[in-house]
Amino acid sequence: MQSKILSTPMASIGVPTEIKADELRVALTPDGVRELVTQGIEVRIQTGAGYGAGIKDAAFAAAGAQMVTREEAWEAHLVVKVKEPQEEEFKFLRQNMVLFTYLHLAAYPKVGEALINNGTISVGYETVQMENGSLPLLAPMSEIAGRLAAQVGAHLLERPHGGSGVLIGGCTGVRPARVIVLGAGTVGWNAARLAAAMDAEVMLLDRSPERLRSLEADRRGRLTSIVSSRGLIERLIPTADLLIGAILTPGGRAPTLVDQSLVMQMKPNSVIVDVAIDQGGCIETSVETTHTNPTVMLHGVQHYAVGNMPGAVPFTSTEALVSVTLPYILGMAGRGIEEAVTERPELLSGLNTINGSVCHPGVAKALRIQPRHPMACLG
Repeated sequence: MQSKILSTPMASIGVPTEIKADELRVALTPDGVRELVTQGIEVRIQTGAGYGAGIKDAAFAAAGAQMVTREEAWEAHLVVKVKEPQEEEFKFLRQNMVLFTYLHLAAYPKVGEALINNGTISVGYETVQMENGSLPLLAPMSEIAGRLAAQVGAHLLERPHGGSGVLIGGCTGVRPARVIVLGAGTVGWNAARLAAAMDAEVMLLDRSPERLRSLEADRRGRLTSIVSSRGLIERLIPTADLLIGAILTPGGRAPTLVDQSLVMQMKPNSVIVDVAIDQGGCIETSVETTHTNPTVMLHGVQHYAVGNMPGAVPFTSTEALVSVTLPYILGMAGRGIEEAVTERPELLSGLNTINGSVCHPGVAKALRIQPRHPMACLG
């Protein structure tokens, strides 16, 4: 039976406080609230939701938001978040509500199970995909995560922070760090570009010659782009001071490109930053960490695999996120999902679960569930 909320406007939007470890972003800004309120949409913000990003309750209230409890925020028709629901939030999931957030269900199957069992309609930021293959709601966070990867990696190479004591850019007469970046998407390109700007020796690997060719005009510093292969990875990884994993499979689990035996060949106290960890990671030895405890030492190599890297810069990340999500929030709340999908067809790929069915093929494959076509899910 089709959910009524698919075809009707949603009168209320709820924004709960993020409770994932060290997650300080918030899903709306006061300017975003103002846009929604002027369209006649009720906006409920949980008290204190914006504090981590430097936004006070008074700013939300002045923009027209209702400051409410966590329960009241979750009771809204459309719940907008930054990260996937945590286990203590599963009790708020229900039918006839829409959840709009980063889901990454391939990496968090328990979240997928909770959404399916509760019949919740969920739309994942990371799977909203344009006809040309671009991911408009993932792009700003990928840009930030890529830049942070180079910045964090440089920091972790310092000896007091457990690194090998190599200055990422070297100095006169002394070699710089060798940085290897796996994947030339938004994350990888931003990581490689910033590392090169710090005068590191950077090798950017990707399987697509066309993608590397498109980046060639903007190449700067000691940055070499190379078409990737298994043999090349096996030769280069042991030479890296800093390895950045930046592989993306929309909706699915990231492939493992570096296995344990290869990690064991890396230099003592070298550094791995696995940005793909929110999709399961592309380095076999990666385990998800937090901003409070960001690294683990395995086989003599520092592993940094924080699942919400942009949360380290919540002001920048919040502003960047809302700038791209707000038009979709306005569309879904103001018109209902069916009409919003007609106006913005890329939203169709954003549908992850509807009424107990999985609508995204990549998510379904990762969860080992038979998918339904999103148009069938919409009725």
